[in-house]
Amino acid sequence: MNSKTIIVCFILYFVVVNLVAIILTIIDKKRAIKGKYRIPESTLMLTGLFGGALAEYFVMKKIHHKTKHSKFMIGLPLEIFFHIVLIALVIYKTAF
Repeated sequence: MNSKTIIVCFILYFVVVNLVAIILTIIDKKRAIKGKYRIPESTLMLTGLFGGALAEYFVMKKIHHKTKHSKFMIGLPLEIFFHIVLIALVIYKTAF
């Protein structure tokens, strides 16, 4: 596999995971409003860890969902930092 293919695969992966994170966050907000069964916080955090942290963080801020939970307001930015480092390492390894 060449470096362009690897980069495209990573981009596609992050797009899909971020879309899933957006959908889960919006579903959880709607369920919270209706008083229905919620998506577990661990699921939301794992979705962020697997690559959806950036979209999840911005959606949470936009729809005012879990913004008072330090687990999300500190944890998701840390996950974003982890993703930046991971992406930089992948680009570095594929470029050299």
